[in-house]
Amino acid sequence: MNDGTPFNTSRRSFVTASCICVGSTIFASLFPLSRAYADDLPRTDAPGYHHLQVGSVKVTVISDGQGPLPAMQLLQGRKDLIAQALRSQSLGEMVLTSHNAFVIDNGKKVILVDAGGGSLIGPNFGKLLGNLSAAGYQPQQISEILLTHLHADHAGGLMKGDQRAFPNAIVRVNRIDADFWLSPKQRELAPAAGRRNFDAATASLTPYLKAKKLEVFDGETDLGNGIIARPAYGHTPGHTMYEVNSDKQQMLLWGDIVHVAAVQFPDPDVTIGFDSEKDAARLEHWRMFSELAKSGQLVGGAHLPFPGIGHVRDTGTSGYVFESAAVAS
Repeated sequence: MNDGTPFNTSRRSFVTASCICVGSTIFASLFPLSRAYADDLPRTDAPGYHHLQVGSVKVTVISDGQGPLPAMQLLQGRKDLIAQALRSQSLGEMVLTSHNAFVIDNGKKVILVDAGGGSLIGPNFGKLLGNLSAAGYQPQQISEILLTHLHADHAGGLMKGDQRAFPNAIVRVNRIDADFWLSPKQRELAPAAGRRNFDAATASLTPYLKAKKLEVFDGETDLGNGIIARPAYGHTPGHTMYEVNSDKQQMLLWGDIVHVAAVQFPDPDVTIGFDSEKDAARLEHWRMFSELAKSGQLVGGAHLPFPGIGHVRDTGTSGYVFESAAVAS
């Protein structure tokens, strides 16, 4: 249950840094690599925002930008099948990848799910604040920020320079993720390159902690405002999804369950180098795809092609497929 108190840095999880060494190192090195390949991809910017209704709640997808992802390098599985899946969608080794955040507006509160990368992950990103304004919202209006996890592309945008980008917001995150990424001990156990991820999390969250605007919760938790936190551990130790409920309608904001739709839907066994626990992440793919294919629930993904909203369908023969549900804003 959510204890309603700010995170206490004396609390530490029992997760070991060894489980994320490879993922942390790759994550730390990804964005310099992606800049090197930026000229290989089309110069097309994602639209800045997209509105939709979930019952009486307005949900707005906010783009933080899009950039190249070295899919063949990062995806983990049978490389021949990964290459074949990419070719079938006319994709090469570098895949243009969206970074999406979500605003939940119930008329009383404006809640942001994930905060983009800010200045931490390269020139293709950090567009969240501008697109938030274009969508009709100002940072001061955000009362809560729900983080799916503490990778820099989801938490780096909490800061604007040396100031909190969202001065009135309480940041809420799963306790396991906070325990891990804010732990000096776990940082020391990580490889040198991976320590940058711990440093980014600390820099992004410490100002909110000092302002008593950082709260943690445990496992599956009713966060109020029709939002339920649902654990989906594996991508990071405390990776969490958020289910939005309004007037018997639902939408699941699933964070980083999928990074490369063209590959991971048809083959849920494929993981990515960012995953801290590969086997757990793979099991989450199968669990969520099966559950959502049966329920027909609307899903929003952080790295699905903008605006990243749609449904998971069971093909009956070759895994799953994602069907976009985007309509004109």
